[in-house]
Amino acid sequence: MTSMKRYISHFAVSGVALAIAGCASVGQQAPTWEADQEYKLTILHTNDHHGRFWENRNGEYGMAARKTLIDNLREEIALEGGASLLLSGGDINTGIPESDLQDAEPDFKGMNMLQYDAMALGNHEFDNSREVLIQQQKWAGFPFLSANVIDAETGDPLFDAYKIFEVNDLRVAVVGFTTDDTIKLGNPEYLEGLEIKTPVEVATDLIPELNKKADLVVATTHMGHYSNGNYGGNAPGDVTLARSVPGIDVIVGGHSQNKLEKPDEQNGTLIVQAQEWGKYVGRLDLVIKNGDIVSSDYRLIPVNLKKKVVQADGTKKRVFIEQEIAQDPAMLAMLKPYQEKGQEELLVEIGFVDDLLVGDRSVVRKQETNLGNLIAKAMREKVGADVGIMNSGGIRDNMEAGVVTYKSVLKVQPFGNMVSSVDLSAAELTDYLTAVGSKQAGSGAFAQFDGVSFAMRNGTATNIKVDGQPIKDDQTYRIAINSYVATGGDGYPKMTGHANYNNSGYVDADVLVEYFKENSPVLTNTLAPSGAVSR
Repeated sequence: MTSMKRYISHFAVSGVALAIAGCASVGQQAPTWEADQEYKLTILHTNDHHGRFWENRNGEYGMAARKTLIDNLREEIALEGGASLLLSGGDINTGIPESDLQDAEPDFKGMNMLQYDAMALGNHEFDNSREVLIQQQKWAGFPFLSANVIDAETGDPLFDAYKIFEVNDLRVAVVGFTTDDTIKLGNPEYLEGLEIKTPVEVATDLIPELNKKADLVVATTHMGHYSNGNYGGNAPGDVTLARSVPGIDVIVGGHSQNKLEKPDEQNGTLIVQAQEWGKYVGRLDLVIKNGDIVSSDYRLIPVNLKKKVVQADGTKKRVFIEQEIAQDPAMLAMLKPYQEKGQEELLVEIGFVDDLLVGDRSVVRKQETNLGNLIAKAMREKVGADVGIMNSGGIRDNMEAGVVTYKSVLKVQPFGNMVSSVDLSAAELTDYLTAVGSKQAGSGAFAQFDGVSFAMRNGTATNIKVDGQPIKDDQTYRIAINSYVATGGDGYPKMTGHANYNNSGYVDADVLVEYFKENSPVLTNTLAPSGAVSR
């Protein structure tokens, strides 16, 4: 149970959230809720959308089905005498070419149709220029929130720090916080003139003020949920915020893309997160009485997610995990032209390569190739890693000499894996290279490398050199890998639980596209297989 911090005058808006801004410090306000009356408030939420406005090739998620679901939930909540808020934990940008090529216009306009109430600024909101970000807020039509992203010139938050919503007889303050890792994860060009303050530092002063103005304080954050506060090499996340700053009733999170099946309660704060991409809509039902949250219930609702089941004849078929959700016709009609335009733009030239890049299955799974090295290099450079590692099973085709398009890149890397990184000690790096260097030639696990050389001797990686220099016991080394192998795919060591693991949010194909844009013409003689591994 969490205690609510109450109090300010009320505008009678039954079952509806009315947003009003507030900046000035005020004294504690008298409560307007009626004694012994139970109030029902439901917080609906998503996070880390990353351009998934359209359903995937298996008919999963997508904003059209999400709208049907949220419309139905709102109707159900209202019929039960409750009210609702719809929040996002940020990172709407970066993930799918059809969205990226259009500055996420379909995504933000879709969120407008979904009537989101507010969202946290994510680090990937800074993958675009300030002008694009401001335009995105206009498309969205709802507040972008971050109390700790500061305009260095004015000293004020770049967008609103918080909004206060009138919900029946309750005032709900929704405040935004953005990971301070943004300063190293975002595009430096687009972060110029901004100061990213530490969320805990800002919250320490701000949350007590909000508790004077509101009955309930909800933080919508893009900071990450790290179990028991073990954030490792990442910036501190939601658990640290809750433990450090009392007075936050609920944290609606994002960034780490966790599927939290139930709220993580820390220091009286309920922390929730709904994985990624609109795969789920989180539903947190609260009952408030006499200024206290007296009960809560939570579930993640899948949006047309499917699982594979084995049929009687031994074949596998994808079936819905829960009942299929119909796609909203109006949303579908709005999004379809964007999807079609995005498909057309996949044929646009993005670079040039002077000779064949080898990704043929019969070759790339047996030996290092120029394409394998190129992909590992592109990943390594994108996340500032020392070593790039790519599983050959994720390389699906050759890339022919000549003009390179988005489509030709997607033929090579069609899976939409994220580029991830992990900071490892010299001993951990040795263990990791031992594991992946031992993968059998001919299998999809066979690894391609960049930035490292080593020899396999008696099943162990030896004579390891990073950037041509022997590794040192007292140094840390960052590896770049994709999210598939990070989860243990292809039998690689599982790294998602490592304290220093970070999912960058950048899609592997987009990273390769960016490399071609910045380095064309790409000359294959500079990518000749290095023989990095002596097996």
